[in-house]
Amino acid sequence: MRSRFTPLLFLLLVAPVFSSSSSSRPQWVLQRVPVVLAQQTEARSVPHFLSPARLDVDSPCDPECHKKAPRPSYWDLRRLLAYETLHSDGQLTETAIGIYGYDPSPDTSPAYSAPPPGKAGRVRRKRQIFGHDGRFSIAGQDFLLKYPFSVAVKLSTGCSGTLVGDRHVLTAAHCVHDGKNYVKGAQRLRVGFLKTKQRDTRASSTNYTNHVEGGPGPYDPPTDDKMKFQWIRARRTHVPKGWIKGNANDIGMDYDYALLELKKSHKRRHMRLGVSPPAQRLPGRRVHFSGFDNDRPGKLVYRFCRAGEETSDLLYQHCDAQPGASGSGIYARMWDGRRWERKVIGVFSGHQWVERQGASREFNVAVRITPLKYAQICYWIKGNFVNCREG
Repeated sequence: MRSRFTPLLFLLLVAPVFSSSSSSRPQWVLQRVPVVLAQQTEARSVPHFLSPARLDVDSPCDPECHKKAPRPSYWDLRRLLAYETLHSDGQLTETAIGIYGYDPSPDTSPAYSAPPPGKAGRVRRKRQIFGHDGRFSIAGQDFLLKYPFSVAVKLSTGCSGTLVGDRHVLTAAHCVHDGKNYVKGAQRLRVGFLKTKQRDTRASSTNYTNHVEGGPGPYDPPTDDKMKFQWIRARRTHVPKGWIKGNANDIGMDYDYALLELKKSHKRRHMRLGVSPPAQRLPGRRVHFSGFDNDRPGKLVYRFCRAGEETSDLLYQHCDAQPGASGSGIYARMWDGRRWERKVIGVFSGHQWVERQGASREFNVAVRITPLKYAQICYWIKGNFVNCREG
């Protein structure tokens, strides 16, 4: 049974969390991040765009596999964080980067290490609903066009994304590149924004508030039959070489993220980036994300769940999701010293089903925004490192 967006859930989502003192509030802890700076850009062969788009990605490397993997060296990280840029005219460039002010102790993103012989089994797909379906379909312009739901966008390749700048969208790398080639449609990539076809007067935010607070007036459930997508072309797409160096199963999802620069500003409020805190510091150890799951066409689907295991680069959880939700921004809501603020701390990558030594485990996986990844993505957005030193 599909869950609908309820008044109680709305109050839980938007109401501030009260506490006896500011020290007891879960807080964003700003930290000094390293500098990831472009050094040299060279032209590459024009891609063929022959690969079918993938809406999900698997990996045979489970959390233990990642935890046991050797740490990358400084030179490894320079290769992994170098990036390709696909331009809307089909041209492709590759940019080498330098890393400055990097301390390996707080950010020890593991490189991929193949599972020991006999440890890895076949990877298979399985439905991505864990028990009761806990997703909520968001309906009605009074919610779809308001923050934080308004930051969720749809990619023309079938994935989701999140607004992180005036004209920038964070998504999963596999939505535009399969690890070896750029997918069909990547050159003419478009980003879809839900907007109204015409004014819908059947449900207003005032009527909703009155209903929630026990005031007069019957509550007319919101509908989204008057919503449509407005599409904006992408000007440039940045993908880290850590994703492109092999295929998805070779690198264990660690670099499954990409940034799109749109041809024009979207004129909506965007969500700020944040360095992913340890799971135990998240309020209720909980993460949230919204995306356009394929089994609910045209619907924006919101979900939240408790974060599970984590490595330096990945966050494992059992949030219900289906293909199409890949690329959604994983976010948390904490106190920044002045107000409660949501920040994107990861990118939803997909489902992972691993069989090892006869035992099966399954996860949904998100790529965490580490200090180095924050520095890189922020540089892509800002075009400089001066405004990217704290995350």
